[in-house]
Amino acid sequence: MTGRHAMFAGLAVVLLALPHFVPPYFMHLLIQILIWGFVYTAWSIMGRFGFVSLGHGAFMGVGAYVPALLWNYAGLTPWVGIPLGMALSVLLGLVVGYPCFRLKVVGHYFALVTLALSQVVMLSIVAARDVTGGSLGFTPKAVGHSWFALQFPEKVYFYAISLALWLTGLAVWHWIDRGIGREALDAIAEDEEAAASIGINVIGEKLRVTLISAALTALGGAIYGQYMMYLNPETVSGIAVSLQIVFAAIVGGTYAAIGPTIGALLTISLNEGLRVAFGTNFIGAANTIYGILLILFIIFMPRGIVGMIEDTFKRRWRGKTASTA
Repeated sequence: MTGRHAMFAGLAVVLLALPHFVPPYFMHLLIQILIWGFVYTAWSIMGRFGFVSLGHGAFMGVGAYVPALLWNYAGLTPWVGIPLGMALSVLLGLVVGYPCFRLKVVGHYFALVTLALSQVVMLSIVAARDVTGGSLGFTPKAVGHSWFALQFPEKVYFYAISLALWLTGLAVWHWIDRGIGREALDAIAEDEEAAASIGINVIGEKLRVTLISAALTALGGAIYGQYMMYLNPETVSGIAVSLQIVFAAIVGGTYAAIGPTIGALLTISLNEGLRVAFGTNFIGAANTIYGILLILFIIFMPRGIVGMIEDTFKRRWRGKTASTA
């Protein structure tokens, strides 16, 4: 067993043992970190190749609301509603992504299109207030402990679900990172025209990672909604959520599998710290600090926290190797 495998095995043991030692409040935070870490990892699947989307709040909102609405109004189990929400998010990603990639809408223009998508979805949820509850929010019907309804008052169940979800996100990240399409995506990120000239299906590859990212984000939104048992368009969709996703993934490090999870740890800690420190006296504190920190990280730490740590260890290793030689 290599050192890396031993490290992951040790981490798995610690994570499995945590429910027996962690108080309920910290278990609640840990579940949120795992779910948001999964969502941020889903975004980084696109972002690490230069496909900067500011509209993932749209996919998360669709994924959260579809199973909840189907459960309340049709009695349809979330086990069916969640895949339907993912499918609708994939369709939404296809409707927006294909024309953009076909017409070569890239860079900040693509970011603006996706930003508009996020806001359109949020405003649609607010406008359909008779069905969704609008800005007042929406609460799925509670039935207590039920696998059929995917509702569990005991946090240990959602901890297991969120842990499996998080591990799935890491597995997909590694699958794309080690897959045969990795070189094609890197080439597209460098120069689309040059990539197309050597036979790479630029539109197909970009759509592939976009739709995978959209589906995973919708899945994360659905599990988040099932856990919180309360949906609000401001917290699961819209520009604020989209910017939070981008901020956390970039700050943690989009080029490392664990980077977005580090970003989730930072954002959840920041939100809770501000809530405890200011209460309702400084409502926009989190978004304001997100913006300031995002600018600082892009300027001084473009590879994020994990990237900075990796670079530091590489420099020290090279220094030791040079001194030994």
